[in-house]
Amino acid sequence: MNVFEGSCPIARGLACIGDSWSMLILRDASLGLTRFDQFRKSLGIAPTILTRRLAALTDDGLLEKRRYSERPPREEYVLTAAGCDFLPILVMIGAWGRQYRGEGAVSLFVDAETGEEIKPVAVDSVTGAKIGSRPMRVISPE
Repeated sequence: MNVFEGSCPIARGLACIGDSWSMLILRDASLGLTRFDQFRKSLGIAPTILTRRLAALTDDGLLEKRRYSERPPREEYVLTAAGCDFLPILVMIGAWGRQYRGEGAVSLFVDAETGEEIKPVAVDSVTGAKIGSRPMRVISPE
């Protein structure tokens, strides 16, 4: 058994997401891109790499293919519930990147209605405490 098949949910999540290209595809899908050419143009990614990443994200249930044209047959990629649930993680990574790797011009996530910068915080829904503000431990399955 490799590390990605073990009991660690972080390792399992990383195995599903794969790499930075996959996260950037999910970012773009969260911003409304759905078509192969849109992803390719936005990311500047080689078509072969994009094809593999889209297939992996589809196989792992983060995206689903939907046909939008019969003649010629064309498909688009839309987020599944699992893909939509990844958006807060992307925003958190973005906030971390802005804080610790934010030299030069860096994009912002802003609320579409208010125009205010989104400043995410991860909170434990049980205690209401900010994650990282209280000690944690990991309990492995028996």
